[in-house]
Amino acid sequence: MASVKLCCHGALATVDVALAYRDDTLSEWTEMAHSVEQRELKCKFNTQKNYENEGRYYDCDLLPFMELGSVSHKYYLLNIRLPVHERKKINVGIGEVKDIQLVGIHQNGGFTKVWFAMKTFLTPSILIVLVWYWRRITLMTRPPVLLEKVIFALGISMTFINIPVEWFSVGFDWTWMLLFGDIRQGIFYSMLLSFWIIFCGEHLMDQTERNRFSIYWKQVGPIVFGSFCLFIFDMCERGVQLTNPFYSIWASDVGTELAMAFIVVAGICACLYFLFLCFMVFQVFRNISGKRSSLPAMSKARRLHYEGLIFRFKFLMLVTLFCAAMTVIFFIISQVMEGHWQWGSQKLELNSAFFTGIYGMWNLYVFAIMFLYAPSHKRYGDNQSGGQSSGEEIQLTTTITHVDGPTELYKMTGKAAQE
Repeated sequence: MASVKLCCHGALATVDVALAYRDDTLSEWTEMAHSVEQRELKCKFNTQKNYENEGRYYDCDLLPFMELGSVSHKYYLLNIRLPVHERKKINVGIGEVKDIQLVGIHQNGGFTKVWFAMKTFLTPSILIVLVWYWRRITLMTRPPVLLEKVIFALGISMTFINIPVEWFSVGFDWTWMLLFGDIRQGIFYSMLLSFWIIFCGEHLMDQTERNRFSIYWKQVGPIVFGSFCLFIFDMCERGVQLTNPFYSIWASDVGTELAMAFIVVAGICACLYFLFLCFMVFQVFRNISGKRSSLPAMSKARRLHYEGLIFRFKFLMLVTLFCAAMTVIFFIISQVMEGHWQWGSQKLELNSAFFTGIYGMWNLYVFAIMFLYAPSHKRYGDNQSGGQSSGEEIQLTTTITHVDGPTELYKMTGKAAQE
């Protein structure tokens, strides 16, 4: 932010900036980046313009300046020049500059310790559960079904985002850390949103086709396309910042309008996705309520057992909706925050507790899904494929381990009702 005199609103300021670093007080400075950038000034006069207020200065809004992916060095030096060239019309319309204020936005030490500790602890925890889950599947005599494969892929994406590569940014000058973090988060978003669609679809017991990824292309296709568009949008800024940390897509009005339009569209799509997911969960609940009509014909002990399974499954679906809602809210807020740090005159503050809470929620959810949907050790061997009780258990544990298809499942339900 600058205070200037005789400034015209909307004047274009040309800034010659250079960034250097060193690791001790005796060594020479090493240039890290150098660029000539242009920023459009947005200034206002806080008092009424009249003869008495001549000589006062305008107050200008904050402008995006630079962004570093890592700060592995001890000392940094920033050199800012405002060159003036009458013939080339460089900085001839910005007036007299009184002062320049730099506002630094950084990750504080307390949050860094908590963040590093969470990643260091959660990475082996999820990895152990992931190995245990896949081992349970490989011990089955049948091949894994679609939902089991998707849960395993979700566990891999969660492990990928958990890996604490941030530890290396302390000692290595990895300028690509911000881009790498966005890519990891984008992969996890795509996998999580796709998982919820397939998770609900595989539990629609009246659906004629299941256990095939191709039947979900209409729902998963837009998610993949949207993730690819977000990646292109991210590369337009983060990609350039790999070599020029002073570049910002928010530096011009056109770039700001395009970026804001992109964020608004992404937020609307996220809200529509959540509404569609709510509709699918409603369908699942309606189908389960219809299947409960066969429970009164069972014995009391068997009926109580199955009602407990249904209650736990409904609770899991409600937890899924809660996680989806929090994820959509976090996605919209993080997109606004990472871009402009404020939306018009309304400033947004992303609490570190909210950030770590969402991250912990994802890990707990993935952990619970893998733990609850791992095949039971009681079904290994020859006893798995035969027997009536096995079929009933498959039906009322929401069909994740079915192989024979819906027709066979309805036969199993009929047997249960006859008992």
